Amino acid sequence: MEESDAHTHDGRTALRSTGAKALSAYLNDAMCAGQLRAGVRLPPERELSQRFNTSRGTVRRVLAQFRERGLIAQAAGSGTFVLHGADGLASSNQAGWLDMHVSPAELMEARRLIEPLMPILIARHATAADFAAMQSCLDRSEAAQTIEDFERWDGELHKAFAVATHNALFVQNLALTNRAREQGEWGRLKRNSLTPQRRQEYERQHRAIVAALRDRDAVRAGALLSQHLEQVQRNLFGE
Repeated sequence: MEESDAHTHDGRTALRSTGAKALSAYLNDAMCAGQLRAGVRLPPERELSQRFNTSRGTVRRVLAQFRERGLIAQAAGSGTFVLHGADGLASSNQAGWLDMHVSPAELMEARRLIEPLMPILIARHATAADFAAMQSCLDRSEAAQTIEDFERWDGELHKAFAVATHNALFVQNLALTNRAREQGEWGRLKRNSLTPQRRQEYERQHRAIVAALRDRDAVRAGALLSQHLEQVQRNLFGE
């Protein structure tokens, strides 16, 4: 596992390793999006270490920075919990995000350009924990009883793809994507376009994408992901 963090001139830890940056981006974006709110317990250090392909020492340094910012608290024997400071982060971030409206058309245009690139890095860097996270998202999306729940786990699956690249830029991009998907216009289009037949097709496509990623077949996974996003776009806009 990588271990390349360093210290700045004022004593703070500079996060240089890919895993550290990806973990930090994941926590920050999840707090900004309101997914990690006060009282939520974070996964154990061992699980975070496996998922982000980095050492437990690096995980501890990342968590220490969030603790110093007043966003989490750690209690021996109990775990790591999100504090109310994270709720404030979500509120301020949401206010700024609402000022920058992204239309569904702009969102799909960007997604079709960016997301099919991820399988190249996933094939190189994904861990068993990454694939377990993808499987969990698949299972939860297929078990969803409402369009809102299905849409949530659909978004989490694509975010799991980003995390599995172990590249912070993709993680941040997918966090922005999921925030855009929470806007009312996207929800209205999705409700109007998501028939039971289309949902079944999306589920089949998701499983095929994950299967190709498990095989480390970046070319096939990229093609399947591109086809999936193209179909979503057609269904949303009636193209």
